[in-house]
Amino acid sequence: MLCELCENEDAYNFHHCIPRTLHGKKRIKKAYTKAELACGLHLCKTCHKTIHEFASEKELGERYNTKKKLLEHPQIRKYVKWKKTH
Repeated sequence: MLCELCENEDAYNFHHCIPRTLHGKKRIKKAYTKAELACGLHLCKTCHKTIHEFASEKELGERYNTKKKLLEHPQIRKYVKWKKTH
């Protein structure tokens, strides 16, 4: 299985779209179903690391909790675009 972002490397990491560290927060429990909390992306190690470098857990859970939204983050989008060409 290839990385769902760069499509270059094998996906060895599972990225929870809503970080597990937030699953116990009341506002998160109210806002999302269990199925939504379980959703994620299969990513290569470098894409996964890059996401966490550019966005905090809180930002990931509240603003960048889908593939589409992740790619709207300027630095993540720039990185993925670069990686697809290398």
